[in-house]
Amino acid sequence: MPTSAPLRPTHDDEYEDLLGLWGDLESGLSVLLSRPQNVVDFGAKVRQFDQWLQDLVAHDIDSALYLMFQLAATSTVGYSTSHALVCGTLCHIMAREFGLPVTERNALVRAALTMNIAMTRLQDELAAQREQPSPAQKEAINAHPHRSQDLLVQLNITNGLWLDLVGQHHERVSERDPLHSLSEVDRLTRILGTIDRYAAMISPRKSRPGRSATDSVRALVEMDQRDEVGLVLVRTVGLCPPGSFVRLDNGDIAVVLRRSAKPNLPLVASIVDRGGKLLTEPRLHQTMEGKPRIQSALARNAVTVELNHRTMVRLGLFAAMPELTTQPAAL
Repeated sequence: MPTSAPLRPTHDDEYEDLLGLWGDLESGLSVLLSRPQNVVDFGAKVRQFDQWLQDLVAHDIDSALYLMFQLAATSTVGYSTSHALVCGTLCHIMAREFGLPVTERNALVRAALTMNIAMTRLQDELAAQREQPSPAQKEAINAHPHRSQDLLVQLNITNGLWLDLVGQHHERVSERDPLHSLSEVDRLTRILGTIDRYAAMISPRKSRPGRSATDSVRALVEMDQRDEVGLVLVRTVGLCPPGSFVRLDNGDIAVVLRRSAKPNLPLVASIVDRGGKLLTEPRLHQTMEGKPRIQSALARNAVTVELNHRTMVRLGLFAAMPELTTQPAAL
């Protein structure tokens, strides 16, 4: 488990460590959530992980999104931790977009990281099983918000807003009411609930593959086109966010590297040509500048290529920041 937050890199070589820092955050969070009673000063550790997350997102939001979406689809530490990290990251980003005061932002992100803490093992089991939940499992699922809240109290968490959010994170707050008209806890519950559903949609389980990020966010918006949270999520992460896969209208399969000023026209890198051949060197395309364009989004299970994430992150950075001196070439 980490003892301090990583320093923000100051030159291009240090971007090489970004994947390792995200991996360390994910593995450390797994220990925290799977054995919380064994953690000395649990609240301080959650705050530490929250600060680490903030530092990594501040480092470069597009790289953070790329690695978050990739890790969500290929996590080695378990579904529950991966889901918590995706939710925490997106809640942090959305809190900035909505201009939430720091007290609300902190409660929202820390609730996102810990809302399923009473069913960490069960959540991993459910993700790995093909059959529907048993009656006992359904009972545990229904009870977990309040059980998680009770467990946090036992772990000496005293922040009332954090605890309330965990206890009611499965409550549906009407999407028709403007966020500013809601109480503090209902406003944050609605943000957390939307992100929780989105993260669940994109993450694969044995019983079903994950949806593409595009299909997931469209599904959220189509539930109610007046939903501020879904619309801001589209605007912020994009229809095809960094780390997702797409098919281009030239037949290539590409991975999205960075967002652009338009949510549906990101920077992408072709990795497989129209004939299904793996490209030895990825080909960059600024879809906002013209051809090729994105034809469709792809779910992670539709792409069998194993990417070198350090290379892909640096490739996106090189395109966005020409002052970097070394361009990566191979996958």
